[in-house]
Amino acid sequence: MTKAEIEKNRNEDAMKLLVGALNRKRDKILKGGGEKRIKKQHAQGKFTARERVDALIDEGTEFMETGLFAGQDMYKEYGGCPAGGVVTGLGRVAGRLCVIVANDATVKAGAWFPITGKKNLRAQEIAMENRLPIIYLVDSAGVFLPMQDEIFPDKEHFGRIFRNNAKLSSMGIPQIAAIMGSCVAGGAYLPIMSDEALIVEGTGSIFLAGPYLVKAAIGEDVDKETLGGATTQSEISGVTDYKMPDDQTCLETVRDLVSKMGEFDKAGFNRTEPIEPELPAESLYHIYPELGKKPYKSKELLKAIADKGSLKYYKNGYGKTILCAYARIDGWSVGIVANNREITKTKKGEMQVGGVIYSDSADKAARFIMNCNQKKIPLVFLHDVTGFMVGKRSEHGGIIKDGAKMVNAVSNSTVPKFSIVVGNSYGAGNYAMCGKAYDPRLILGWPTAKIAVMGGEQAAKVLLQIQVASMKAKGEEPDEKTQEELLKKISDSYEEQTSPYYAAARLWVDEIIDPLKTRDWISIGIEAANNAPVEKFNPGVIQT
Repeated sequence: MTKAEIEKNRNEDAMKLLVGALNRKRDKILKGGGEKRIKKQHAQGKFTARERVDALIDEGTEFMETGLFAGQDMYKEYGGCPAGGVVTGLGRVAGRLCVIVANDATVKAGAWFPITGKKNLRAQEIAMENRLPIIYLVDSAGVFLPMQDEIFPDKEHFGRIFRNNAKLSSMGIPQIAAIMGSCVAGGAYLPIMSDEALIVEGTGSIFLAGPYLVKAAIGEDVDKETLGGATTQSEISGVTDYKMPDDQTCLETVRDLVSKMGEFDKAGFNRTEPIEPELPAESLYHIYPELGKKPYKSKELLKAIADKGSLKYYKNGYGKTILCAYARIDGWSVGIVANNREITKTKKGEMQVGGVIYSDSADKAARFIMNCNQKKIPLVFLHDVTGFMVGKRSEHGGIIKDGAKMVNAVSNSTVPKFSIVVGNSYGAGNYAMCGKAYDPRLILGWPTAKIAVMGGEQAAKVLLQIQVASMKAKGEEPDEKTQEELLKKISDSYEEQTSPYYAAARLWVDEIIDPLKTRDWISIGIEAANNAPVEKFNPGVIQT
């Protein structure tokens, strides 16, 4: 076996181990609050959140779940919050792509933690940006009171949900809410601010204050059904529009309502018959190097994602540390901006480090992004970047100015942007490559993704120097062993924070995906984006 074959096998084994770990974590989260709570929900005649989603979407189609790892390893003092206590994602309902939001009542009775609010807001944002109908399957006890100060009053907290309800309706984006369990207090506004609301008899209830609070507030004795059950809210108050006998009928009725929606304006993105890539998707497992530290042939990675024969490189011989290419992915016309991890050489014979953005690369990418906007071509960013080039030569050459051009182009881009964090996504490189702060329609990470202000090794050494200097200022002289222990402690902490799961738990990425699913996610993302007409591109001030 040759050295190249050994390395290829090592890379593949490493990636498969990471994907296996991803699948094990996913399987655990899919159980929500656990078997005991699932059985309790079934005993009440209710489907679980994911069973509701499965019954809602078209048979034989896949639910593209977002935010599965939201809240991962957070809120340990309260027993955790799997998937943030809510299921969100893209699914086909009666042939139409919709955003679906389903409270998971097996997790703290569907109560809202801070991350729950953030995840709901992200789902609404996806619906707004792509003008997709949004379906809420409501079953929630409301705000998680022990953390009310972190979920209630701020701009990106609970109240923003209802503001978005109003905005979505004003934009003409249909909202359907099915009340399939509890819906109390401020949370009662979400389904009723939707365009249509259904309620399930016997299990669904909606009121501003439940029986206990009513008793405490005004001394009135009233049971839950009389106060806000299905009969009360559909036949007496008229708050809801449809009374349903059970979950199954409710979901079938939602499907029927969606099936009668008319068509909306499209963006008109170009699509032809899909062609399989030149390299099989499985090759992504061995192209990406073990631990992501070695250079690799980034163009090979593109050959395993883009339709065969569709890659056309822009300024191929210039600014080689960024690859810019027109291509097709699952038939959709796209512009790809990818960090090139190969070590390259300029015309002058100078070596350039792979994964670093130089002035010429930034200039090339900025111009390419503007071209794609002019041609109404969606952009796909593939991150494996350690940042912009530093040092005297780069500063004298105007690296800040050239980097600013690229950031400006990304910021003002009006065509949909999709980011896949393949490996590193460090510092200003994350910004220039359309990190979360730059409004990608979807941002996804491979299990190899790392997001941080800088690499762990460099960051740990910088932080060590600061701590040692601080200790010396206090008259302490740390010996070599103490410094080694400090470095290890700092490194371990920093490495944990660069993990893709740490990022996904906080919704810095929408989902961690198996690399084999990259094409599927990009394709459905562009299909979703095609529902929203594109605004005219105005690049702002970009110095040439």
